[in-house]
This record gives sequence, structure tokens and C-alpha cells, in this order.
Amino acid sequence: MNLSLNLRVIPSFVILLLALAFPVFGQNGNGGAPFPFSSAPYQVGEHLTYDVSFSNFLSVAHVEVQVMSRGMFAGRDSIQLQAHAQTTGVVNVALFSLNNDYTTYIDPETGLPFHSQEVIRDATRSNEVSVDMNPPAGTDAIPSKLKSFPGTYDFLSAFYRVRSLPLAIGSVYTLTIHGDAQDYQAEFKVTGKEVVKTNVGSFSSVVVQVRVNGGAMFKNAKAYFSDDERHVPVLITARVSTGDITVELAGSEIIKGGPTATPSPTPPITVVATPTPTPAPRPSPTPITTANADWPFSIGEQLNYQVYVGNTNAPLGLATFQVKSRSRYFEQDGLYLSLTAQTTGAAARLFVANDTIESYVDPQSFLPYRTVINRSEGRNRINQTLIIDQNRGAVTTDKGLRLEIPIGTHDYLSLFYTIRSFIITPPKRNAIPLLVEGKTKTLFVTALKRETIEIGQQKIKAIAISLTTDDPQSDKYQLRAWISDDRRRLPLRFTCQTELGQLRADLAIVPTSTQ
Repeated sequence: MNLSLNLRVIPSFVILLLALAFPVFGQNGNGGAPFPFSSAPYQVGEHLTYDVSFSNFLSVAHVEVQVMSRGMFAGRDSIQLQAHAQTTGVVNVALFSLNNDYTTYIDPETGLPFHSQEVIRDATRSNEVSVDMNPPAGTDAIPSKLKSFPGTYDFLSAFYRVRSLPLAIGSVYTLTIHGDAQDYQAEFKVTGKEVVKTNVGSFSSVVVQVRVNGGAMFKNAKAYFSDDERHVPVLITARVSTGDITVELAGSEIIKGGPTATPSPTPPITVVATPTPTPAPRPSPTPITTANADWPFSIGEQLNYQVYVGNTNAPLGLATFQVKSRSRYFEQDGLYLSLTAQTTGAAARLFVANDTIESYVDPQSFLPYRTVINRSEGRNRINQTLIIDQNRGAVTTDKGLRLEIPIGTHDYLSLFYTIRSFIITPPKRNAIPLLVEGKTKTLFVTALKRETIEIGQQKIKAIAISLTTDDPQSDKYQLRAWISDDRRRLPLRFTCQTELGQLRADLAIVPTSTQ
């Protein structure tokens, strides 16, 4: 299987799947009148983000959609919609990098698009395309450099138009949508209601089955919409020829005081290095204010590391840290952090490891209150959820076990970000209680010296630190780290001694702009 080529189409396909999962060309099976139009999904400031998984890859892309503003564009009252699709994690580092933006202007009364823009970027090209659609009767001919597709929707307008439909059980809708230089015809059947469990909670949902006529792009496709007036898509699943795709809601936010100014005739496209998800609360998406604190990182930041043994230049593993979002989780305000790590290349042929850790932490102290660990290392499997009560100094596992811990104890993932919040000035030393395999240890973080290190082709000013414990052999593994000497305090490199020799993890892509 040519994995890089298959993954190339995933972000665009996700938006297509989102669109095709939503009937927008409102006709019933008997060719009746258009279905009702609700303005509830078009609330200015709404920001939804989705995490995309493909087969055994837990996170290959993020897609985010947003209602940006309402105002005049090209002399017409309009609502401006935007979307962003980007590959992440292992795919972004090792296989294929994609970073696309989409902007669409729609009629506020019908949801029908009349102008759209796409900025397509990958490792080899960058291209911008503008399309005029559905011109009103009597308008002049569209300039030859633009194409016209009367009476159709693009992916982004389709995403919102379906949410304005009643989605009554038993209804069958049809769709005509243009994208990727062709038209798609689809049939959608609302089959019932179901409670859907996602990483951000459980949702009472309306279930829609999807069939595409004249092609076998995907099979067994289903979309699940929140059972309320907003009809937020919380989960989409489908099977393609090379594997299964899962699109899961990662964040739902209403940005208060969102922009209402008149859109510019040539609206700027905001290019972001990583998506900016803000997760949904439970049990149904509701707004939350997410003003950034004075953190050395931003929501959506993603750091990718390649792992080496000794002096070899071939990586044996990849690890990705991400600040995925901020919202209310499990009745608490929290930051949602994630870590994925897996063996690659020759190492994966000898030993397959695929680990994930998710941590929900307090946005002020970075102390965790919930940690989810999934480890798959050879034949060993560990699936564990820890509920951490920092006020009482206790941890309860999903198996009912209870552990006593010092108040202020961190897990591995929260530790990574907490260190970045420290004032790291040699020879300053900090102590952190750390939960390690069901036991608490004290980790000492000591700033050693300032030096310049080389990562890839870049020389970067850094502060070297040592990480030791309160064990009798406090520096047994000689764990060291180098943190960038700036406000972001990026962990640039980690090293430690093992039976295989020295392990080294280097930041794969060093961001060049301050966030």
C-alpha cells in the first residue's frame, strides 16, 4: 500500500466526508420543496475542531471550521465561513505535510454559497483557487478566470447547511456538491438516535447513513449530529479502500464578541502552524471562554520528536506532544494534552510499540486531574484511566484501586509542560512530585548551564538541565534536556543512558515564529 499517497488525500477527504455526510440540496425522495432553514448553526464565533484517525494511526489530521463574521461582500449581505485542514503527528513529520485553508461566503437567508477560496499547501506546492457560485439572476457574466457551478454547494457551505435541516427520523435527503473538479451525488437517510461516546464526553445524537451514487469513495459511512438545534456533528465514521477513517469532535467554542465587521473584498487567509482546537463540554456542546493565560505555549501547539540510538542517523521512533484544546472536561476547566509515541522503520519491524497518553490539567497550575494511558508494546497491553484528586491527595484507577499521593503530583505529560513554566536560570533547582508506575517519586529539575546546540541545520541557544530523582541511584539514567533560551522554553533535545546505549530525542521541526 502506498501510504503516503493515501494519506495525501485525507484532510481534503475529511472535509468532503463532513460535507457529504450532511444533506444540503434540500429535496426529499419525491422531489418536494426545499426543507426548512434554521439560523442556529450560523452563530458568529462558533468554532468547531475535529481530530482525524486513519486505520492504526490514532491522529493523522485536524480539521477546524468557524463562522467568522457577517457583513457585506461584493455588495451582498453574507456570512463568512472558514475551515482549516492539516496533517499532524507521524503523518506530518514522516509521510506527508498538508496545510489547507478554505473560505466561503454564503447567503444568510438560504445558506447558498456565492464565493469561495481555497489555499492548498503541501510539501511541493502552494496554490490558491477562487470560485464564484450560484450568481443571482440578471448578474453579468462571470470573468473567464473563474468557474461557475449554479445551484450547488461547496464542502464548507454544505457542512453548515445540513445542520439547519430538521433531520427527522426516516427522512431521505439528496445532495449535489462540487469539489475536487467534479460533482458528487449522495443519498442520506436519517435512521434513528444513539448515544455516542467521544473523548470529550457522551452525546445524544441523530444518526445519518450516507451513500454515494456512481462511485465507491467510501462505504458504511455514518454521521452523528447532536440532538439539539445546533446539530453539531460529533462523530463521523467511514471505510475507504485502504482503511477506516474516524472524525471525532475535539472542541466546541462560541467566541463571544466575535467579528461582525464587513468582510474585506479580498479577505486575508490566516496561516497557522497547527490547528487551534477548543474541546466541547459534556453532554452537549456549549460555549466557554478560552482566553490564553501567560503560558509559554499556545492552544494547538504541536511538537514532534524523532528518537535515535547512539550516533545513528536513522530514527527508531517518533513522539508527538500537543496542547489540543481548552474547555470544561468532567465538570472542570481544563487543558487537554496528548502524547503519542511509536516505533518506526527498522525498529518497528523488530518491535512494535504504539503508546498514547492523554492528560486533562488545571490551566493555572498544570496539575492533572485525569490521565488516560494506552500502551501497546509488543504483546503487552496497558489501558488505564486515573482520576486524580489534588485537593485530597488521592488517585483512583478505573479498576477501583486507590493510591495516596502528595498534593501537587504530576503525571509524565503534565510534567513536560510544567517544566516549561519554570524560571530556568542556572543553577536554579525545582522539585516536582511525579507519579511513576503507581508510585510517587520526587523529580529534581536542575538548570546546569547555557549553551548552543545544533538541531538539524539550526544552531539554537539553550539551557541544559538535569532530571534526577530521590532514589538511591538518583542519576542512574543520566537524563538530560535542553530547553530553548526564550519565552517559549521549547524542549529541544532529551538524552538518557540505557542498556542499548544513549537514547536521543530531537525536536523534528523547530518553529521559527513566536507564538
